[in-house]
Amino acid sequence: MRFGVIGHGGRISHVIKYELRRLEPAVRVVGIVDPDEAGARARLDECDRQDVVFYGSVDEMMRQANLDAVLIGTRCNLHTPFAIEVAKYDVPLFLEKPVSTSMEQAVALERAFEQSRCQVVVSFPLRVSPLCGLCRQYIEEGAVGSPEHILAVNYVPYGTCYFDGHYRDYAVTQGLFLQKATHDFDYMMYLMGAPIVKVAAMASWGRVFGGKRPAGLTCDRCEETATCLESPENRRRNLSGGGDQSHPCLFSEEIGTPESGMNEDSSSALVEFANGARGVYTQVFYSRRDSGTRGATVSGYLGTLSFDWYTNALKRVRHHAPFTDRVAGGEGLGHFGGDTALAENFLQVIRGHAPSRTPIQTGVQSVYTCLAARESAHEGRFVAVRQVGA
Repeated sequence: MRFGVIGHGGRISHVIKYELRRLEPAVRVVGIVDPDEAGARARLDECDRQDVVFYGSVDEMMRQANLDAVLIGTRCNLHTPFAIEVAKYDVPLFLEKPVSTSMEQAVALERAFEQSRCQVVVSFPLRVSPLCGLCRQYIEEGAVGSPEHILAVNYVPYGTCYFDGHYRDYAVTQGLFLQKATHDFDYMMYLMGAPIVKVAAMASWGRVFGGKRPAGLTCDRCEETATCLESPENRRRNLSGGGDQSHPCLFSEEIGTPESGMNEDSSSALVEFANGARGVYTQVFYSRRDSGTRGATVSGYLGTLSFDWYTNALKRVRHHAPFTDRVAGGEGLGHFGGDTALAENFLQVIRGHAPSRTPIQTGVQSVYTCLAARESAHEGRFVAVRQVGA
């Protein structure tokens, strides 16, 4: 099975080596488009290094490499332009999220795939994770009656990566609704059985991270490492997580300002679904250690379902009977089992055995929702969400 990769970074190389190849040992990376050839080559499995060919353009790789599938793992702002190029070919595509970072990109992406025969598996592992699937199964079986409300939360215990690594570059990420909530809005719409049509959001910028420390400052050049809670030695001592080597300062002017653009410390959104149900979503990026939680509570007249991926458990409460059920999931799976489910589905799509469980429309609809949330947070008003096909 011959794969071509556009942007052979850490995330996509992990999916290939530890998910796809585990399920299909015959997977081979035979073509790569990536300006960082040394870095891309270093991430390859040994079995791929001898025969892989680096190409100067997507078209050159698509015409010459005889590919069975393509995977895009570039920085976020490049997902759309490369996906539009691949849309011209009848080859299955694995596309990292967010699929777009602006309205212009999202509209162009939607249009590019309207007549395309290229089948896309968007990297939405939460939607296809076993725990989310079980919740959806219970909803379909009538466990809550009509689902009327969803409360979703994401307290991110590793959130410093959005302020001390390459994700701090707002020009690339365009904020953490797009970078993070794209997953959560997607699974919320999946569970509630309808798209989000209206959103009112708020966010906090620069109250925790960011500041006036000079651009370019790193821990090994700072005189305050003994007292700074983000210094490598204090992170190690306090078991607070994050990289334990010298890193860019989390309180630097380089992170940006609310006016120029910067990742938020936290953000929340009230949402309305097309079927009239309501919901709330909150994400927090300064959480640490055991405060990490990610999951949802879905309520209806007949019952309540709640689950948390970090505890890998689901609870079902019957409102009109004296019974409560608790279900525990398996352990040790990437993205809570969603990465394996995505890999299985992608291989099925390549073989022609099944359609995509996360087609391009899900990725685009989530981006439309994220963009509406970001606009609402900045402008302080309700914002209607553009709909796929509108």
